[in-house]
Amino acid sequence: MGIFEKFKIGFKKSANNIASGLREIIVKKEIDDITLDKIEEFLISSDVGIDAASEIKSIIAQKKIDPKNDPIQEVFGILNNYILELMSPLEKKDFFLRKEKRNIILISGVNGVGKTTTIGKLGKLFVKNNNKVLFTACDTFRAAAIDQLEEWANRVDAQIAKSSPGSDPASVAYKAMEFAEKHSIDQVIVDTAGRLQNKKNLMDELKKIGNVIKKIDETAPHEVILVLDATSGQNIVNQMEEFNKLIPITGIIMTKLDGTAKGGILIAISKKYRVPIVGLGLGEKEDDLQIFEAEKFANAFTQIN
Repeated sequence: MGIFEKFKIGFKKSANNIASGLREIIVKKEIDDITLDKIEEFLISSDVGIDAASEIKSIIAQKKIDPKNDPIQEVFGILNNYILELMSPLEKKDFFLRKEKRNIILISGVNGVGKTTTIGKLGKLFVKNNNKVLFTACDTFRAAAIDQLEEWANRVDAQIAKSSPGSDPASVAYKAMEFAEKHSIDQVIVDTAGRLQNKKNLMDELKKIGNVIKKIDETAPHEVILVLDATSGQNIVNQMEEFNKLIPITGIIMTKLDGTAKGGILIAISKKYRVPIVGLGLGEKEDDLQIFEAEKFANAFTQIN
């Protein structure tokens, strides 16, 4: 199965939702003001976001749609082009390439978004590109997270730095940095805790981990990736806001996009924050983390072949 087919299947719920919604709204050849308002309201309800929905409405209003053409396909074309222009600059395809210097990546996100599983999938892609990978189990408050990360390390041929549950996360990070230095590790992926309800403690932990890492590499961390669960809808915007306050986010990974009919949330996030998109989770298998490509996303979202 090719990448586009995976994207298309992953976005089937969202695409069907968009297609059926627009067909119910656009029933005439001419798109009048009432229809434009309905399109805007529908896009907002699909989690595309107020700003993006308003811009798309304006573009449709300004474009003179030829009555000989199918107005639904014309709107799909406008939506497709809008996504491409907005999201093409947010591609981060070089993320998985082997770097000249050691790359330290902090992975953040609230509990339950699929953070540890995502780290496993990231590890597989890094190993595939001839990287020596070290997983760092700094979410020491959940024994299950440590065990799960170790299982992934064994599965994808990565190494792991861990300690017993309840250990100081910063001490695990320090141990990982020492190990990485000694064993010429290319990619160090650090799993951090995600208890956002206690922001002060989380901030303190992230600061400590960052400070410890800098003792060995003052340029680190080189990436701070936020994992978001697409099924959380508008909650994602709040999570992005809060984590970005704690530590500046350099990229996002959106998981569970195959489990929602409102995949438009990625458009809303892109419009508001313009943060690079590393990858998209389109299933549970270890190969189901897809490197983000704006064209593939746009075509799958609008189901344009």
